[in-house]
Amino acid sequence: MIFLQLFYTFFKIGLFGFGGGYAMLSMIQGEVVTRHGWLTTQEFTDIVAVSQMTPGPIGINSATYVGFAATGSVWGSVIATFAVVLPSFILMLAISRFFLKYHTHPIVESVFKGLRPAVVGLLAAAALVLMNTANFGSPTDDTRTFLISCGIFAAAFVATRRFKVNPILVIVLCGLLGLMVY
Repeated sequence: MIFLQLFYTFFKIGLFGFGGGYAMLSMIQGEVVTRHGWLTTQEFTDIVAVSQMTPGPIGINSATYVGFAATGSVWGSVIATFAVVLPSFILMLAISRFFLKYHTHPIVESVFKGLRPAVVGLLAAAALVLMNTANFGSPTDDTRTFLISCGIFAAAFVATRRFKVNPILVIVLCGLLGLMVY
């Protein structure tokens, strides 16, 4: 039964997860933490961190991890990964044939103009999901951890946004910094 739930959940996430893996994060969190309780918020946060550091798309890496965590089986990973990829595969097969022919059609252009703000909203929701006490600490309970976490966040943001530092280098440096101060 869990395998069917896993397949249905990740198929649905794959079908409606426009904007890539980061846009899927809020949907994944809502399903696996809030709705099904397969993971805790802390475990979900850890998944995001591990999924960012491992090769491959974050949505697929997250599905693979959740599938294993929810079932304790490699088959759970296979089913969740297959389910999250399947809708995109089917849609790409169906759409690719017609997209090049109709990509300048006014209706197609209008649909994509409507999807762009939705993708930005999904990305913002994913960012807000990760801004929690599990990641930053609490300003009232653990002020030191909270301030260090906010400082690391600000430094990473400025380094990537303003100075165009390679994100891989930022991840490594922030990991080292966290190792030193925590």
